[in-house]
Amino acid sequence: MSTSLKEKPIGVFDSGIGGLTVVKHLSTVLTNEHIVYFGDTARVPYGSKSNSTVIEYSIQDTNFLLHKNVKIVVVACNTVSSIALEELRKKFEVPVIGVISPGAAMAVNKTKNGKIGIIGTRATINNQAYSKAIKAINKNIGVFEKACPLFVPLAEEGWTHHRATYEIAEEYLKELREKEIDTLVLGCTHYPILADVIQEVIGSNVSLIDSGVAAAEVVKNEIHKLQLETNHKDHPNLDLFVSDIPTKFQEVAELFLGKKVNKVMKVDPEELVHS
Repeated sequence: MSTSLKEKPIGVFDSGIGGLTVVKHLSTVLTNEHIVYFGDTARVPYGSKSNSTVIEYSIQDTNFLLHKNVKIVVVACNTVSSIALEELRKKFEVPVIGVISPGAAMAVNKTKNGKIGIIGTRATINNQAYSKAIKAINKNIGVFEKACPLFVPLAEEGWTHHRATYEIAEEYLKELREKEIDTLVLGCTHYPILADVIQEVIGSNVSLIDSGVAAAEVVKNEIHKLQLETNHKDHPNLDLFVSDIPTKFQEVAELFLGKKVNKVMKVDPEELVHS
């Protein structure tokens, strides 16, 4: 394997800022790797868009990362993972890893009573992506899904412990509580930032599954298998690109990453369309 290929960065994209939860886990398990992140903040959320639009946007996002010379693409977006993953794998030669299969496998391993809840965007829930992935592993597991579209803007706003967030979580999660689930998949990369509220509302007896944690392990294993680990032992870089810089972006990004963010670069949306 050529040294130059090993030293290329890992590319990560999401519809907005939520994929930084995946970046945080990647940085933990791949401590020397350079990561390039793109958040399509001008067009967030993807979860309310049509499948054809999600595919179109995800191809543009992947092209953008490939222009940054990445060696692997991580789709840190459950909506894209549920709709466009196979399309991306067919279109591009670079390895493409999503978050749904890793999250589903982690949930199946975790559940004791065979009742798993899934929360996600409307697109992820409507496509039954997690249900299909879980049933493919164990058809006897009961899966209960609930779309929670308002969680994305709440996370983007940084309302991690706001009274409104608790009230909305109560409304969304009450029917899942009634199903007596013991495991809940946070089926959107924005949701871990609201984990404290979700845990309090769903109950301490329910295990929360962060698909980003599972996906980071899969990426680590894939990079090892393909012998793509960097040889550098110096401080890893994180380059942050967004298609729009909303107010509070830096503050919320630091909340997601758990560390200071120095620079965020804005990409012209026209550059995405023509990339």
